[in-house]
Amino acid sequence: MSEQVPVYDNHLHMSPSGRNVEALKEFQAAGGTGLTLVTLPHKEVPITCGEDFARSYEVTYSLAAKAREQTDLEINIAVGPYPILLISLAEVYGLEKAEEIMVKGMEDAARDIAEGRACAIGEIGRPHFPVDKEIWDASNRVLLRGFELARELDVPVIIHCENEDDTDRSLAELADKAGLDRGLVIKHSSPPWVTPEETHGVMPSIPASKSNLKEALSKGTDRFMIETDYIDDPEKPTAIMAVTTVPKKVASWVANGQVPMESIYRICKDIPDSLYHR
Repeated sequence: MSEQVPVYDNHLHMSPSGRNVEALKEFQAAGGTGLTLVTLPHKEVPITCGEDFARSYEVTYSLAAKAREQTDLEINIAVGPYPILLISLAEVYGLEKAEEIMVKGMEDAARDIAEGRACAIGEIGRPHFPVDKEIWDASNRVLLRGFELARELDVPVIIHCENEDDTDRSLAELADKAGLDRGLVIKHSSPPWVTPEETHGVMPSIPASKSNLKEALSKGTDRFMIETDYIDDPEKPTAIMAVTTVPKKVASWVANGQVPMESIYRICKDIPDSLYHR
């Protein structure tokens, strides 16, 4: 593939116990040019108080620095409190304290972004499975705080949540409540919902499966990004998708002419640039 063709994976993780930079070298060798590195809870830093999130983010920054030294990849970093942690924290400390811990993690993420250490808040959101109303409501309060901070910083938020028919509408309405541009709300692991009627202005980031991308492109729009959600788990080396998936998909698009080059640039360069280079 020509090195001029942008190949951007919008959701990828690195782990100290995983392949980390070696995986990104493989991504680059396959044609990858850039990615959004999204923090996840690191087992090396158990979250027991709000301040632990900042320590966990440091692990992500360290991994990113290592990758920048050893690759030529564009690496955009997203940090924030992983939403499912609210449940386990509530079991130990009670829901009120758990919510305080999550908000502290959100505010420390915003502080780091203001200092230029990251460029997006994420992945934040709410459980992707049924939970008690108290957990759901608390999750939405924490999420709203994230939206408010993103509005203040003029940066995107990357959302981990359910995929229901009204999900994008509810995220759009929450963004409106916070005064955040709907287009700065990135729905991670989005179904191939790409039309205005489906997204309500939210930005879809779609898992790069053949069926997902075929359906998304069939709708006559290229307003979306693509991702693998590679989790860098040594016990699951190709989960959620192999790290080379996006480069291979884009290479296929270029080789067979299925997707216009202007659309590839929009999906893999113009949209990521507009979101992360603010």
